[in-house]
Amino acid sequence: MKLSRYVCVHGHFYQPPRENAWLEVIETQDSASPFHDWNDRINFECYAPNTAARILGEGERIVDIINNYERISFNFGPTLLSWLEYADPASYRAIQEADRKSMERFGGHGSAMAQVYNHLIMPLANFRDKETQVIWGIRDFERRFGRKPEGMWLAETAVDTETLEVLAAQGIQFTVLAPRQAKSVKAPGETNWQYVSTETIDTRRPYRCLLPSGKSIALFFYDGDISQGVAFSGLLNDGARFASALIGAFDESASPQLVHIATDGESYGHHHRFGEMALAACLQHLEDLPGVTLTNYSQYLSLFPPEWEAQVHDNSSWSCVHGVERWRANCGCNSGGRPGWTQEWRKPLRELLNWLRDQLIPLYERQTQRLLKDPWAARNDYIEVLLYRSEETIEAFWARHARLKLKEEEQVAILRLLEMQRNAMLMFTSCGWFFDEISGMETDQILQYANRAIHYAEQVAGIRLHNLFLQRLEQIPSNVYADGSVSYRQNVMSARADLVRVGMHYAASSLFEEYPEKLAIFNYFADSEVFHRNEAGIQRLAIGRTRVTSRVTHSEKLFSFAVLYLGQLNFLGHISVNMTRSAFDDMASDLIEDFKKSDLGKVVEHLETHFGEERFSFRELFRDEKRKIFRHIGAKSSRLIDTAYREIYEDSYQLMTIIQLNSLPLPEAFQNAAQHILNQDMVHFFSNGNLNIRELKRLASEFKKWGVTLTNAPSLQLTASERIYSEIQRIEKDPEERLERLLNLNQVLNLLDDMAIAINFWKSQNLYFSLIQDGSFGKEGLDSALAVALAELGTLLGFRAGISSEKRPGPGPG
Repeated sequence: MKLSRYVCVHGHFYQPPRENAWLEVIETQDSASPFHDWNDRINFECYAPNTAARILGEGERIVDIINNYERISFNFGPTLLSWLEYADPASYRAIQEADRKSMERFGGHGSAMAQVYNHLIMPLANFRDKETQVIWGIRDFERRFGRKPEGMWLAETAVDTETLEVLAAQGIQFTVLAPRQAKSVKAPGETNWQYVSTETIDTRRPYRCLLPSGKSIALFFYDGDISQGVAFSGLLNDGARFASALIGAFDESASPQLVHIATDGESYGHHHRFGEMALAACLQHLEDLPGVTLTNYSQYLSLFPPEWEAQVHDNSSWSCVHGVERWRANCGCNSGGRPGWTQEWRKPLRELLNWLRDQLIPLYERQTQRLLKDPWAARNDYIEVLLYRSEETIEAFWARHARLKLKEEEQVAILRLLEMQRNAMLMFTSCGWFFDEISGMETDQILQYANRAIHYAEQVAGIRLHNLFLQRLEQIPSNVYADGSVSYRQNVMSARADLVRVGMHYAASSLFEEYPEKLAIFNYFADSEVFHRNEAGIQRLAIGRTRVTSRVTHSEKLFSFAVLYLGQLNFLGHISVNMTRSAFDDMASDLIEDFKKSDLGKVVEHLETHFGEERFSFRELFRDEKRKIFRHIGAKSSRLIDTAYREIYEDSYQLMTIIQLNSLPLPEAFQNAAQHILNQDMVHFFSNGNLNIRELKRLASEFKKWGVTLTNAPSLQLTASERIYSEIQRIEKDPEERLERLLNLNQVLNLLDDMAIAINFWKSQNLYFSLIQDGSFGKEGLDSALAVALAELGTLLGFRAGISSEKRPGPGPG
């Protein structure tokens, strides 16, 4: 008898929103270095590698590259996908393509699942927020994958009956839960319910959950033991062992069985290095195994609709054994490693944000009911504006929801109120409570959203909630600071950026920008009707009359400014929102005349005369722009340091050699000079011009001679990886110089190997594999020298010999 045995691996791919709530961009996160931020780093380690996972053969050589997403079930958080769309378009498209390929593979059923929009804990949300979260998650999914979702992932799989009702009402057919969330089950034809536990629930079948409304939804309870093994017990150390664990979960029953697991998708490459390769090997092993079929939830549900029924434990989740207490109480769940710490802050923080949400609801209704047909239907539909921020989208939104033709100021007010509501949901993102301390970056992040919502309320309605909010925050305990308000004051309030602060930032940036007259500043746009910049040596004077406009709410402000730069980080900045055009012209004339005379005292006097004594300084600038100005200002000093080190190295080279030949220790100043210059030359080698093999040989010899090590290996490795990738692109596009470039590149790679400089060849391997597979190198016409060089490149990149002559059967890589 043929057994119906199916396997499904689900990955929940998610990162919390990290964008500055005011600027709508992710600022540099130093802890993620050498990457810009943690999204960037985890994408490099996990999301992108899973679009092109290596399968290794004999000698740990690559024999195939596959898109894991085609063969598994997966969901991506909408806020993560919105980042990935612009940060790594190639991986974003590969994920979309994987869903399309999975539809071909799994009988018309795509593997991608939707997710509630910003990962809030659904049982702790009010009904309207639950509804909006589901609707926004569905609309976002439809926009990205071009189809309606069949399933939806719940944040932390946190569930209650009302949440299931909302899912069913919106046409969601199924969700995935942890085994401990099953309360009781009922067999077909039976009337009695059987209470179940993690140990007794049969996870190999789907269940139907009948809801009080009369609707129903299918539930899949994943295999907890194997999922734990993947996340914490080393199953990702060996793809074959991973596959064996899945196969071992079947019994001898002739009934259809689905063995399925669910883990954080970040297990496959971020939490476990090379986890994506273990997953690829596991999937290949399963595909090659007779009697076992890979599937996804949607396909299995269509083939084997649930016959058993199930009830769930309300207020339960996969990551808190106490239900959902991790997000509202000191339940004991934490990250570990902090003896003496408590999470007594969680309950009052939840209460504080609930209070704020409930203050904003009547304000929203009062301010919108005269202008919008249905304020809550408008909020549900606001996702269309978030997905397509354009004049056309906003006009269409007004046409659907406005009671009447809105004035410009009314449009701005409504957009601010809708953004207030968006931030009032973002402030409940689950990560704010998940970890151990209220001053953690995840909690600071959700408090940014709270701060932003409070600011919108004050802008639109004059309702001042911040002092009360701060007073209540001061009553919340912290394990690190005197109370919960300290980190908020330091890290949240300092991030605020109204139009005036954006104006200050623009004024300072205009000193150094190449074309400052029209400048995009994060989610704002600055357009100067007048701009002057004068330079005298290192000193600069910038004067302008500029309009700053928010891309989000379309609010705008016209201001006049003058900034005097005196060198290093010393500048005097002044800004006014009340200065008339004639007063501006007089001010500009006075300042420019005195600056050209190098009378800086008079310039300062005129600044105070026209603007008053209040000024802004470097402190008011945004963090990433401070770095940018640091780099600009520091470039001159860096050049002086480089010149000094190079003179020491070159002028003292013979002396250094004699010292070394006499087995004497090299003075520290000489060693430092060699270290600095040779590392700088190595970076320059990969950053500029052709890959000059003679220069690399010199560097290899010098590194060895002086015992030099790489001072910033991760950064250099990234630079080198990108340079090698671009060189392979040039080899593809330039047939006339192909052989010469190939031979040169192979020499470079051999030398890097001799120098023990580890390079991440991931992108280069992908490109090489795709070019070989699709015949872009013109395999039929290869002469022997070119064929040998191509084969050597493949070997150096880690491929098995002969890969160039093989075609992988079945669907190609995404």
